[in-house]
Amino acid sequence: MKPFLLLWIIVLAPGLAFPQVILSNVYSFSHSSTPPQTGYEERTLAEGNTRDFSHFIIQAITLEANRPAQPIQQLDEEAILLVKSGELTLTLEKKRKTLLPGSVSMIMPGDEYQIANKAAQPLTYYQIRYTSNEMPDLDLYRLLGESLWVDWQETAATTDQRGSSRSVSPYPTIMSSRVAIEMTTLNAGRAEQPVHTHRAAELLLILDHPVQVRMDGTSKEARAGDLIFIESEVAHGISPLHGEDCTYVSVQF
Repeated sequence: MKPFLLLWIIVLAPGLAFPQVILSNVYSFSHSSTPPQTGYEERTLAEGNTRDFSHFIIQAITLEANRPAQPIQQLDEEAILLVKSGELTLTLEKKRKTLLPGSVSMIMPGDEYQIANKAAQPLTYYQIRYTSNEMPDLDLYRLLGESLWVDWQETAATTDQRGSSRSVSPYPTIMSSRVAIEMTTLNAGRAEQPVHTHRAAELLLILDHPVQVRMDGTSKEARAGDLIFIESEVAHGISPLHGEDCTYVSVQF
């Protein structure tokens, strides 16, 4: 782990922060109709800084069908993986799980992980990496092995007339004092998320039908597979469109 401690010092040195500010927005991605010969496509959708993170990057990654596992990876940043389409086979330490669209994985700095696409269709997932503005706890042993995945099929749902939700109990990480992960379904004609603000930044992945996203006084449409970033304290709300229920996954951090 010592190389990671040195890298933290380098990454957080004064003057190395990325100058571009990442704004609240809807990000759409479609992988190339002509896949690269490597079977791997990576596209950066946004990179810069936010209120809480000196480095923040959103990438869309596609692995073509039946690809061998990628090399084992180990990051010096924290990362969120959100499955957009296909099946992501994730190995964390000695555990392995095939994750479906909407599944979430939190990767802690220093933890080894490996991604493969063993299915007969392409896999696309969003990878969001970030480094806190505040000096993180450099004792990376504290959270070593604390990476996790969320499989919504294994999470109980609560329902009411507005829709349903599944959630993971909020918890702290190296880069964030509180991470909250939830899957929400809003029933068409009965529910809309009122415009609100919160201290945490938020990512939302739309899973099925289109939604109207209100952000800081403007409205945009987001479709299945789109990723939404909401900056800290930006007023926002979501409502179903076209008379159809909508389901999305959110990560506050």
